[in-house]
Amino acid sequence: MRALRILLIAVVVLAGVFIAVDRAAVYFAESEAADRVVVSGARTGSTDVSIKGFPFLTQVAGSELDEVDVKITGIEATAAGRTLRISRMEAELHQVRLTDGFSGATASRATGKAVISYADLTEAAADGVAVEYGGHGKVKVTGAVNILGRTISRSVLSTVTLVDGHTVRVHADKVPGEGLPGLEELVREKTDFEREVGTLPNGLKLQKIQPTAAGLEISVTGTDVRLAG
Repeated sequence: MRALRILLIAVVVLAGVFIAVDRAAVYFAESEAADRVVVSGARTGSTDVSIKGFPFLTQVAGSELDEVDVKITGIEATAAGRTLRISRMEAELHQVRLTDGFSGATASRATGKAVISYADLTEAAADGVAVEYGGHGKVKVTGAVNILGRTISRSVLSTVTLVDGHTVRVHADKVPGEGLPGLEELVREKTDFEREVGTLPNGLKLQKIQPTAAGLEISVTGTDVRLAG
């Protein structure tokens, strides 16, 4: 019985050591992976990587991780002189294959979402234009124009669409003209705009876009997503 107790204690101790080593390896790998995530042609604020599944070391031995969650904040890219910033992007990467002596990683598939805040959308709009949530899946765009020496401010409800998978288009549903010739055209020059979204990691693509109270939410999907290397 004493020998059995000693054996059980030894197993428990070894299991604890293995778990500690396994978790330490995960922490180190997450830190290294965060430094290696590349967003081509864009500047990012910060990147967090979380490796799921246990034990980690056996996954590494098989050169494939079950799931890796990635969160990137502040993705900025400039197009046509204007920067449209993705406030944050979160993605779940599945079946992540480790390559190139563990210096690279590619995920078979990915799902997630990107969020553009209304503050960042306002920064990307024309000067003097403010964008906020308008309710019921619309955005409210406010801008001022000068006509015949008189400054006129107008707020419009606009539809937001994703064009060609990389461009955000904001288009007013209706502009009140009040019978003033050319007013609608002047207002639309301010309130209607298109901005290209910053580049994402290779393999990720933007899908459906939806205005919410928290910002513009864009679904993200991908195959053969290159995480690092």
